Amino acid sequence: MKPYRPNDYSVRERTAPDYTVGENAFRAAGGEEGIRALVESFYHHMDSWPQARTVRQMHDDDLSESIDKLTTFLVGWFGGPARYEEKFGMLNLPGAHRHLAIGVAEKDMWLQCMQKALDDQDYDELFKRHVMVQLSFPAEMCRNRT
Repeated sequence: MKPYRPNDYSVRERTAPDYTVGENAFRAAGGEEGIRALVESFYHHMDSWPQARTVRQMHDDDLSESIDKLTTFLVGWFGGPARYEEKFGMLNLPGAHRHLAIGVAEKDMWLQCMQKALDDQDYDELFKRHVMVQLSFPAEMCRNRT
């Protein structure tokens, strides 16, 4: 039997950065500028997509503060400068969303808006998947209804 030798038709193993280490996710997202673009796209979808109306109504008419808070949160969460606490105070995601009726449908709609925003970015597909998997955990923590 001949030894295996890869050729042009072989499946090639793809290596990807470990986005959970250091600033890898922050860099993959394009730094603060890239994260801000992601968040603006996220709120654009929430604002313009009729299916997201319920989630959009949970926010102020002026989205400036929401954009700033989510951008600041994601910058630190992706491994960039952690400024959320100094800017907005202690972060308690479930507590900050306790006053909102967030069930499975609202959580899923929030995540769908984020998926649309990720699809708008020129990010690597593996990074997009990583972000969605990771964001599903805090999204679930904010759910307070069935």
